[in-house]
Amino acid sequence: MSMDITFLGTGSAYPSPTRGASALVIRSEGECWLFDCGEGTQTQFMKSHLKAGRITKIFITHLHGDHFFGLPGLLCTISLQSSSTTSKQPVDIYGPLGLRNFIWRALELSHSQLLFSYVVHELVPTPDQCPAEEFKELSYLDRDEVSSKEVQGRTLQLDPVENSYMLVNNQQFVMKAFRLFHRIPSFGFLVEEKQRTGKLNAQKLKDLGVQPGPIYGKLKNGVTVVLENGVTISPSDVLDEPIPGRKICILGDCSGVVGDEAMKLCYEADLLVHEATLDDTQVDKAKEYGHSTPKMAAEFANLCKVKKLVLTHFSQRYKPAGQIGEGDIDVTELKRQAESALNGQEVILAEDFLTIEIPGKKQK
Repeated sequence: MSMDITFLGTGSAYPSPTRGASALVIRSEGECWLFDCGEGTQTQFMKSHLKAGRITKIFITHLHGDHFFGLPGLLCTISLQSSSTTSKQPVDIYGPLGLRNFIWRALELSHSQLLFSYVVHELVPTPDQCPAEEFKELSYLDRDEVSSKEVQGRTLQLDPVENSYMLVNNQQFVMKAFRLFHRIPSFGFLVEEKQRTGKLNAQKLKDLGVQPGPIYGKLKNGVTVVLENGVTISPSDVLDEPIPGRKICILGDCSGVVGDEAMKLCYEADLLVHEATLDDTQVDKAKEYGHSTPKMAAEFANLCKVKKLVLTHFSQRYKPAGQIGEGDIDVTELKRQAESALNGQEVILAEDFLTIEIPGKKQK
């Protein structure tokens, strides 16, 4: 099963000619999941090989404008490009408390009528996710008004045992949210593919006198079978080891994590996407504004023993070599700093429209 991640916006604060505002997409078997939707994301879609109409899920890390101001416009454009005669599944939208009200107000005030339904699932943050003076109680935003195309979603509280938020749990994937510390409550997201059943040993079955047929399917699905001669065959007798799933972790803006669950969820991730807004010489300023530096990102990646670290969300002062002007800094300095903290392990600098394949795993 193919899986890849494409960066649509890798800059912080605002979109620029060099970098779009925060947005990235994970694709898996035709599904398209959008993480953050800064201003101009729909234009980035049009410039890329991706199709916005295939979005089935949207995840917003936090409610700073450079991460979600593009959402109402994107939803409207998807609607304009949709056919009224084509049935489109509702788009699930996950994000912090207050997101539902923002979307509803934007669509209501602009008299926008969507041709498809959407469902907003809100994450209730905890006070320790930001400075005390910045934490706002937003339950007053609960309302009775509902858009004609809005389906009532869930209000998700922190699981006190797991210290995370369960978002999706289906046959193929588990998706969870975990808490980060920023100027306002921010979240990270885990996308984990469930392990797949190992290969069926057909030769062993034939040796047992079992020919290809329904019994093969039952064993593949984990069902123990009893043959006519009374012999019992368990799936473990004829199946190879399960094939591990892939794991991707995407962190929103942060200067650190809240609790130890983030490290547990990100442990041995195949790909970790972490912000690095400022370089290591600006560490005090980065922390003051709730952001990270390359070294901070690398230290978290090292704790989690991730296989690949990708840095993103760069201040607009960091430019590619050919675009450096007065006061600008070569963006590769961020790569050098992160790799130095990881003892030379390769680190990837995200660029707009960069696509990274996440190869499937083999049996252990």
